[in-house]
Amino acid sequence: MTRALLTSPALASVLLGAIAATGFAPLDLWPLTLVAVGLWIGLVHGAPSLRSAAVRGWLFGLGHFTVNNNWFQHAFDFQDAMPPVLGYFAAVGLALYLAVFPMIAAALAWRIARKGILDPAFVLVFGAAWIATEWLRSVLFTGYAWDPLGVVWLPAIGVARLSAWIGTYALSGMTIVAAGAVLLLLRRRYTLPAVVAPLLGLAALSALWTNAPDAAPGAPLVRIVQPDIGQEDRSESDGERVLSALEALSGKPGAQPRLVVWPEGVVRDYLEDGYPPYAYDWSSPLYLRRRIARLLGPQDILLTGGTALEFDREDAISGAANSVFALDGQARLRGRYDKAHLVPYGEYLPMPWLLKPLGLARLVPGDIDFTSGPGPGNLTLPGFGTIGMQICYEIIFSGQVVDRAHRPRLLFNPSNDAWFGTWGPPQHLAQARMRAIEEGLPIVRATPTGISAIIGADGRLIATVPHETAGAIERPLPPALVPTLFSRTGNAMAAIIAGLLLAMAVALRRRSR
Repeated sequence: MTRALLTSPALASVLLGAIAATGFAPLDLWPLTLVAVGLWIGLVHGAPSLRSAAVRGWLFGLGHFTVNNNWFQHAFDFQDAMPPVLGYFAAVGLALYLAVFPMIAAALAWRIARKGILDPAFVLVFGAAWIATEWLRSVLFTGYAWDPLGVVWLPAIGVARLSAWIGTYALSGMTIVAAGAVLLLLRRRYTLPAVVAPLLGLAALSALWTNAPDAAPGAPLVRIVQPDIGQEDRSESDGERVLSALEALSGKPGAQPRLVVWPEGVVRDYLEDGYPPYAYDWSSPLYLRRRIARLLGPQDILLTGGTALEFDREDAISGAANSVFALDGQARLRGRYDKAHLVPYGEYLPMPWLLKPLGLARLVPGDIDFTSGPGPGNLTLPGFGTIGMQICYEIIFSGQVVDRAHRPRLLFNPSNDAWFGTWGPPQHLAQARMRAIEEGLPIVRATPTGISAIIGADGRLIATVPHETAGAIERPLPPALVPTLFSRTGNAMAAIIAGLLLAMAVALRRRSR
């Protein structure tokens, strides 16, 4: 690596980006991320021109996102319209685009703050630039917020809990500062390391006294069902087998109210009445609801992923929603939430006028694109209070997961991680844990093949069902914490922290003069 750094900065940038990806789940080698990012900061600083700095940033991103999003290929294994081998090109193609954001950060840092000797001011400006570009990645073209850099701190959960104050994007910028401090330490410049090291140490140790309280005695129960039924085993002809597997794991009613939760993508038949008769397949919605209701006691509620249809005046299907339905023990629907943040190319095909003639199709089976709901929303359920809903991909968007006017007591995050290979599910779980920390809310995740989990409001994993394992977990509903600073301010904290980093950089430069 040292030789590559000296003789081929381009190759070194790609390799360092790939190594930095090992700090994320499932590997969790976060010290390697700090070292790799620190060395890359040195490469950017040493670039002879703005163009060279930008190229080194883009190549770092190419290596980083190709490795980190390798699970993306797996989604193409279930697509009849496109060959699975296309998934490998899609993973690299996605990295080619995502690498633009490290490129911009590197170019901004070089242009604004580069001077002859690498100093703390350059590192601070780099941290501010990273915050801006990572936030931009989360919003541009509907956003792709997967695995922001701050997520690597979850194994040192006390540091990750800083996101309750400043949010994940600001924590990512502070991670750049920490990586820059590592580089300065290697170069025997001790001022920034002397500040960063004790702060990170104290934050890590804070995990010893910042755990959320346990559930109160007599709290309602939550039961998560994971049937371990893969995407390939959920065709229309498998409906009875899938439903039987869900029923077998749903347990029996008891004295305490239970919130039974099923994953996204497993109930393929429709639960709502009123559709034209041709829309229904082997079961009527009333039969399906009554069959599910037999699993529930009078105080129980079941939440499940499902599909809702929309029709035009001629009773032709005009749209569909990826939804969560609430069902009680009397077979009544008690509410519905429609997913708002849809996955481009997954749940709808952008620019169909261009892409369909090229033979491209969306990855989710079916001919009808999903339509989006109104945004973060809640269902108010008797005996359980206000439950926030975030379906699958929605949970990765920091600052966008809660209806701030009506704060829920917990978030339900059904997901269909069977698309995501072996790397995707633990990464998805890690990002859900960051949302729990940021918002001070527990999160309940249910997936068909794992990893299903109950996450405390402090980001701890209270209970899990491992990947590709059939099972269920039942625990008392964990409590929420008081609203965090981030839950009150949202991503304005990212702008505040970026501004503070820039102000400190200016102050250091003026002092050095």
